[in-house]
Amino acid sequence: MTNSTVRAVNRLSRRWAAVQPPAGDPSRDRGTVFTAAGVWPLLALLADGADGAARGELAQALGVPAGAAAAAARELLDVLAGVRGLRAATGLWARDDLPLQEAWSAKLPAGARGTLKGDAGADAKVLDAWASERTGGLIERMPVTLQEDTRLVLASALALRLKWIRPFREIPGGVDEGPWADRLLPLLVRSTSLLDRVRVAHGPAGPVTLLEVVGNTGVDVHLVLGEPGAPAGQTLAAAIDAVTRALPSTGADLLPEGNPGPGLSVATVPAASPHPRLTVWTVAFDVRAEHDLLAQARLFGLETACDASHGHFPGVSADPLAVGSARQTAIARFGAEGFEAAAVTAVAAAAGCAPPRMRYRVRRAEVRFDRPFGFLAVHRTSRLVLAAGWVDEPATVCA
Repeated sequence: MTNSTVRAVNRLSRRWAAVQPPAGDPSRDRGTVFTAAGVWPLLALLADGADGAARGELAQALGVPAGAAAAAARELLDVLAGVRGLRAATGLWARDDLPLQEAWSAKLPAGARGTLKGDAGADAKVLDAWASERTGGLIERMPVTLQEDTRLVLASALALRLKWIRPFREIPGGVDEGPWADRLLPLLVRSTSLLDRVRVAHGPAGPVTLLEVVGNTGVDVHLVLGEPGAPAGQTLAAAIDAVTRALPSTGADLLPEGNPGPGLSVATVPAASPHPRLTVWTVAFDVRAEHDLLAQARLFGLETACDASHGHFPGVSADPLAVGSARQTAIARFGAEGFEAAAVTAVAAAAGCAPPRMRYRVRRAEVRFDRPFGFLAVHRTSRLVLAAGWVDEPATVCA
């Protein structure tokens, strides 16, 4: 996958992160999660078949020329399919009376092909079964409402599962302050001698602390904590810049002592071992979100494409088509042993021992994610952001 495609997808991730609704918004429950990597290839395939203003808007949202978009989408999906622990798929379903342009169809990535029968109930069962199978049951329904005039559905599915190289211990407990104070939380704790697993970057809304949790599949999860009053969107956007190395960050091994970042403390202390130590406290979480992409139509280049007064995709079909629905369902779960995330995106066209002797003085760092925070799932080699989100509420403690 070319660096330009990675940068283009990550730019869409960053822009999407920056417009996330604030905590307390009715669209959020326990938090939010989204994946631009699931939206981008669908927009690219649409751009390849679009004309006029719709083609220009889609190209601008994608960050690549419309003429190169289909090839970039195929390349992106091929590479995603090769990431261990990640399943990626696309699907196309069209009414049998919709003539598809052969030149456009030939550029589609390998994936499911099906026919919409015009029976909303029967068609929904087929689409739901595809979503569930492609995500291993994480997402059971296709995020699209079929209408009488729905003539085509284009969908993508991503499902990521990984285990931590070093698992956490889960300890039910509580915190003394903040929005989660005086509650029983599923606290996760672990220690490492690698101080640079936690880093601090400085974005427009202030310092951001990032913790890298290494997975066993070439994908890592970065937990992200901003200042208490910093907007979630700005914190996530700065974190994406940091993990993609567009924004410099400094590891805890080089940070000054004290509190150099949100939730982070660094000190030199007496110790029985000569090795530095980073102790991590966080919480298990389980978040799910539904996104109506047309509510942010400009962000995704779909403003003109949803104007049903005329068609915008002559490269897809000689029949006039406009975007009638574009939605994403996404889920993310973080626990003591590992992480899993999935997203389905659909675009429908309508129309203790005895104390040891302290013989050394070593650097110790402790980072706590014990108030709302963000997360990013990042492919280690390419730095492609596979999923991003925000945790408003931790998971519940199992009885």
